[in-house]
Amino acid sequence: MKAKLIICVVCLLLIGNPARPVNNKAVLPILEIVKAVTKKVIKAIDLKIQKLQNKTIWLQNAQKKVENVLSKLKLDEISDWTKKQKDLYQDYYQELAKVKSIIIYYQRIKDITKKQTRLVEEYERAWNLFKRDSHFKENEIQYMERVYSGILEESVKNIDQIFLILASFSTQMSDLKRLEIINNAADRIDSNYDDLILFNQQNVILSVQRAKTEAEVSQVKQFYGIP
Repeated sequence: MKAKLIICVVCLLLIGNPARPVNNKAVLPILEIVKAVTKKVIKAIDLKIQKLQNKTIWLQNAQKKVENVLSKLKLDEISDWTKKQKDLYQDYYQELAKVKSIIIYYQRIKDITKKQTRLVEEYERAWNLFKRDSHFKENEIQYMERVYSGILEESVKNIDQIFLILASFSTQMSDLKRLEIINNAADRIDSNYDDLILFNQQNVILSVQRAKTEAEVSQVKQFYGIP
């Protein structure tokens, strides 16, 4: 993907210098889809984590009660008591371990989704600047839009994987398979984010290169917040 992005920027270089400012107000329809989906995922995960944390507190309190009973027993009573109560209280320990494990999964999914949110924010920031940059022609802006659209579409596919993981908690999917999907989604969103940042950086460099005077170079750098 990075090689493709480099080719994209080379294509922009070959097009030539801009003749007029751009007033392109096109909005990628997929952007609103990505924003809505990521917001929905984060909200759903937050609610799920809250419920699991409440369940954890309840299980931990039950665990403490068991430990308090054990602490009051005499040594010769502990062995007999443990044997009788093992099956009764074992579920508490197993369920607590399971809930804590699921919380970790949800936190990881939330982190991945937040990375997706940062991708959207970085896209919007750069896109709004490029559309106002007079160093790019309208057809170049349209070309950028197609590249951005491709990156965002790929990131939506990764969000689909996140929904698959969320649904997996109500199925018989193994922890190993679930972790594999999570890791793959994380790697792909990281790749999407890196591609976006690279494309943005190369376009900024291109704009600076097209500046004709030192004063104009300074203006471009200030426009993009380059020190």
